[in-house]
Amino acid sequence: MADYSTVFSVRRLWIIFGATMFVMFGTLLYFGQQIYQAKPPIPSSIVTSSGQTLYTRADIERGQNIWQSTGGMQQGSIWGHGSYVAPDWSADWLHREALALLDIIALAESGSSYEDLPAPEQARLKAVLREEMRTNTYDNSNGTITVNSPRTQAITVVAEHFADLFEGKSVQSQELREQYAMPIDATLSNDETRSLNAFFFWTAWAATTNRPGESYTYTSNWPHEPLVGNTPTGNVFMWTIISIFVLLGGIGGLVWYYAKEFDVWRRDGVPETGFAASDFMDNAVITSSMRATTKYFLVVAALFLAQIGLGIITAHYAVEGQGLYGLPLVEYFPYSVTRTWHTQLAVLWIATAWLATGIYVAPLLGGRDPKWQVFGVNFLWVSLLVIVVGSFAGEWMAINRLIPDLAINFWFGTQGYEYVDLGRFWQVYLFIGLLLWVGLVLRGMWPALKEKATKSLLYLIVLATVSIGLLFGAGLLYGQNTHIAIMEYWRWWVVHL
Repeated sequence: MADYSTVFSVRRLWIIFGATMFVMFGTLLYFGQQIYQAKPPIPSSIVTSSGQTLYTRADIERGQNIWQSTGGMQQGSIWGHGSYVAPDWSADWLHREALALLDIIALAESGSSYEDLPAPEQARLKAVLREEMRTNTYDNSNGTITVNSPRTQAITVVAEHFADLFEGKSVQSQELREQYAMPIDATLSNDETRSLNAFFFWTAWAATTNRPGESYTYTSNWPHEPLVGNTPTGNVFMWTIISIFVLLGGIGGLVWYYAKEFDVWRRDGVPETGFAASDFMDNAVITSSMRATTKYFLVVAALFLAQIGLGIITAHYAVEGQGLYGLPLVEYFPYSVTRTWHTQLAVLWIATAWLATGIYVAPLLGGRDPKWQVFGVNFLWVSLLVIVVGSFAGEWMAINRLIPDLAINFWFGTQGYEYVDLGRFWQVYLFIGLLLWVGLVLRGMWPALKEKATKSLLYLIVLATVSIGLLFGAGLLYGQNTHIAIMEYWRWWVVHL
């Protein structure tokens, strides 16, 4: 069998690379299209069987914005995405509504609570519960969801619980807020909790309602909730097993091929003319723009240390809730703030390290600094500082309820989505900064692109540089009121690509 140098010629490697990118991005876009088409519907209104309107689409969308403004994914989670000190709000609502509905039906039929009934009767009521909660009453013709009287009562019970929790009025709610590491004073108004409840109910409805013509819910029976029959589907098990086998098979194939070609690689690793007598870096000319990256790496170190410190504080809040060894830090920097900053710093210090490395390597390859390169490097550094300070200040103000306007919160406060928490203005500013960085790197290494001997490697660097800049732009493809399933799809691009 031919060795790797024959099988994987440079031309074939580029073909394999191009085909892989085409298949992978094609697959991502295909499933994105499926998400757009199959996302859970947001109703125009949720009405009772008597015709009373409980919530409207505007309530649900406003509730989503209010949830974002409280820290969003940094304070509990929705559909499993977020932090896990506070509950998953959709799962919590679903469970509480199921329990409330069981009690309401039991009292109506027998005058006893569900817990006091014998096991056979409990089993019968569970079947009634599943039929009630899993039946899809969404009317596509007018966009309404209809709920009957018992379920309306259950919704009211759960809504009162969440209103009390987020308004922080009762002693019990204060205890829960401490367990959930929620801010002490950053509470919501009654009007805000009504909209928040609309959003939470809708996410729970999507998690427990069967898709039209199917026996599984809009969220494929997530979360696990035996009370309403939410258990993993056959497809979940099948694709999980297939994924594991493909992963193990791929790793095994790579290890086998590496072992097979190891001796050839070791032989080819010795240059025909022998190893260089001096290090390439020893003879490199250090340009002004390369020296200007020193402050970038200092910022990287500072941001990294800050992330560690905030991680320690955030982890401790998970134990004490609203305490830190008796220090009143939570009054100024609650859990949702420190976790927002902690996760945001992961993006910022890694991004800054990428920027600094690219800027340093570009003239190293190109051999010189283009005109205005140093100015561009310094301008980008100042912009990074403005983005860090500005976005952190906005997030702090938003979570501490100092930005009452939800549109201003979205643009300058917090978006509430993990790793892309920064306000949209700062997100756009960072994207422009990344595009500026792409320009600085490409113009710095431009002379080297004329060298034929190393063009393949340099083209890969160019491709990686452009990709880093552009892929961050996926986070701009959703807006303030975008469906949460679509938002999560584009957020996934930013986090993973």
